[in-house]
Order: sequence, then C-alpha cells, then structure tokens
Amino acid sequence: MSQSEFDLVILGGGSGGYAAALRGAQLGLSVALIEQDKLGGTCLHRGCIPTKALLHAAEVADAVRDAAAVGVRTTFDGVDLPSVIRYRDGVVGRLYKGLQGLVKGRGITVVPGRGRLVDGRTVEVAGERYEATRAVVLATGSYAKTLPGLEVGGRVITSEQALGLDHVPGAVVVLGGGVIGVEFASVWRSFGAEVTVVEALPRLVAAEDEASSKALERAFRRRGIRIMTGSPFAAVSQSDAGVAVSLETGERLEADLLMVAVGRGPSTAGMGFEEAGVGMEGGFITTDDRLRTTLAGVYAVGDIVRGPQLAHRGFQQGIFVAEDVAGLSPRPVDDDGIPRIAYCDPEVASVGYTQARAEERLGADRVEVLEYSLAGNGKSQILGTSGFVKLVREKDGPVIGVHMVGARVGELIGEGQLVVNWEAHPEDVAWLVHAHPTQGEAFGEAIMALAGKQLHLHA
Repeated sequence: MSQSEFDLVILGGGSGGYAAALRGAQLGLSVALIEQDKLGGTCLHRGCIPTKALLHAAEVADAVRDAAAVGVRTTFDGVDLPSVIRYRDGVVGRLYKGLQGLVKGRGITVVPGRGRLVDGRTVEVAGERYEATRAVVLATGSYAKTLPGLEVGGRVITSEQALGLDHVPGAVVVLGGGVIGVEFASVWRSFGAEVTVVEALPRLVAAEDEASSKALERAFRRRGIRIMTGSPFAAVSQSDAGVAVSLETGERLEADLLMVAVGRGPSTAGMGFEEAGVGMEGGFITTDDRLRTTLAGVYAVGDIVRGPQLAHRGFQQGIFVAEDVAGLSPRPVDDDGIPRIAYCDPEVASVGYTQARAEERLGADRVEVLEYSLAGNGKSQILGTSGFVKLVREKDGPVIGVHMVGARVGELIGEGQLVVNWEAHPEDVAWLVHAHPTQGEAFGEAIMALAGKQLHLHA
C-alpha cells in the first residue's frame, strides 16, 4: 500500500472543502483534495447554482407574462424546459471549468474516489493512503432527506431528481415549506404548474421571523400557490396517472409529482469517522468553536457540522480552517452573523435574531422593533414588488436582527450583515447616504426611523 504526505488532506470537494484547499494552497500548504464526484459538490452541480438559474428563468417568464402592465407588448408561449436546462447547464459548466482551473493553478492534488478516514492523520482512497502532516479536514456535505416510510422513486422525487425533469408537470405537491420547498414551488408556479405546499409546522420558512413567513404566505396565495401549514404527511400512493398524497388532517391531494423537501442530512455514514474516534451526534460531527473535532488533528466544516446548512457558511468555515492550520488565528465563524436567503418570489432574506428569539434572550421589554414597508420605496414601486424591511434592536443598543421580504432583497442583506456583525447602533448608520432610487433606500429609511429620524413613516 503506497502512501503520500501533504500538509492538508481534505475529504470532500464541495464549498467548504475546495475553499479550504484554495486558501491552504494560497498560504503555502501542500494540499490533497479528495472528491468522489465533481469539484464544487452539491451547491454547484445539484443545489444552489442550478436552482438559482431556474429561478432566474422563472423571473423572466413572469416578466414576459406581466409585460403589458408596464406598456410592453409581448406574447408568452410557454416554457421550453429543455432549452432552460441547456441554459442552466451552461452556467454550471462555466463555473465548473473555472473552479477546475483555480484548483489546478494552485497546485492542489485532486484525488478522485471515495475516501475513508483511517485515523487522525490518514485518509484512504482505493487502497492508497494520504497522510496529513498538519490536519485532516472533513467536508463531505449532505444529502436530501425523506420521511420514514416515504420512499423516493417514480413520481416521488427530491430536489435532485426535480433538476433532471425535462418537462413542466401539470400539478405538484411540495412536501416541506423550508427554503428548498418554497424555491421549487416558486419556480414551478412561474412555469405554469399548479402547486400545493404542505408543511407540518404552523408556517412556511419557520426558521425565519414570523412576519416574514406571513408575508411570504400572502404573496404565494396571491400567485395562486396553495399553502397547507399545520398539515403533517400521512401516506402516498402512485399510479400511472399520478400520485395521491394523504395528510394526517384527513385531506387527500392528487398531483403529477410529489417533491420531498424536508431538509438535508449530513453525509457521514460509512466513511470511518466514528471508528477513527470522531465524536458524532445524530449523524453530525461534534466540533468546538474552532471547528476541531474530538479527534486531534481533524477538523470538520459545512453541512456535516450542526447549524445552518448554507454553502456560504461552509465556504467561510473552509477558509477559517486553512488559516487556523497555517497559524493565523482567524476569528471563528458565528452562525448568528451569517445571512440567510430564500430565492423564491418574493425573496426572503435575514441575518441575526428574529423578534421571537431576541425577546426570549433579552426579554420583551428589552427589544425594539421597526418595520418599513416597501410601499414607500420608489424603486420597489417601479419593480412592482411588495414587502418590508424589519429591524430588531436591543433597546438603546445595537441592531441584532434584519429581516427583509421583496424582490431582490437577497442583494440587500449584505448591508444588514455588516450592521449586525459590527454591532452597530442605528445612530451609527443613519448618517450614511443611500443612492436614490434604490431598494437599498428602504434599509436606510428603516435605520433612520429606528434612530428617531423617520421621514416616510407616520409618527
């Protein structure tokens, strides 16, 4: 059995893994990056990028369909899904080629195959061992989960099978009202499908502020998307004609497809982690605040570490680990300071505490909340979007939460991230000038109002 030595051995080439590899190589570390599929992982090939390409196509379809409202004469003939797929795959292909070039240019050794952790220094792939002289990084990602007794196959699909469809279904039941569920519901509705979203919890995107959930539900209903919250799944049956979905409430739904979108689980089984001594809980790897596992010399990043399963979280964690291994003493990644976005129509974006969590942590009397409607924002009126900017503040203290609903608000949350992470008070930000007319003005107006300078809000 042959053996190769590297400063850093990384198991998994998704967002967290390749970020650790690129940053490690940049810092002068020798790096082996082990990946059983394609560099870029789920996000690039089966998640973030392809789904957002579909969402852009959906936005274009809606713009054409509604063009008469702004005086543009168009004819909407429908969605040519094979052509949409070619567009989507072109985007993915260009990004994949670019990533391959970056990895090659940094001198990173890419090892194809399924790796298995042998000990705190060694990963084995197809009989060959790769030894880490500095650290091993586990970055094996996640998979689409299903429910007990609900088998995926035929007309029951996950988001990954949904990306492989070559036609627009006539009717779809989306089981799960989290980010993945609402994004696909939004796409399919824009493409012309009849869509029902079934969620066992009392509201959609339940991790978000309650005001955001309510605004999204109202917007979805206006778009003709049926919302069934507080409706746990019971059973499903398939036939050549379609699927029949039974709920615990006694209701029965019929559709062409059932898409299961009940979250993602950590891909940690069968890779030798527990056998090597890595502490785990519920399939997730246990780490400290510096992403070190219970096995000396081994780090873990991304979806296998309990917390928000976001590509940009894994990416930043990968950078952190590479810098930590190189001795730079970087600042740990704070999950509370990471922005969250659902790219449906309308978009939902947030960072920091929800109002409920702030009141739970600080007490209701120590929390101040302000909501600014996009109805008062000129650019939002031009775009024809509705929604709001909601700020959560510790009384007489910093802004600790930002929540937005509306078209393109995912592009605005970066400013909210800076305010929350820098623990800025409204008065620290209110003097900044926001360009007119932009949607960013809505954030500026909300901050001004929270600082006692409300101009476009009734006192």
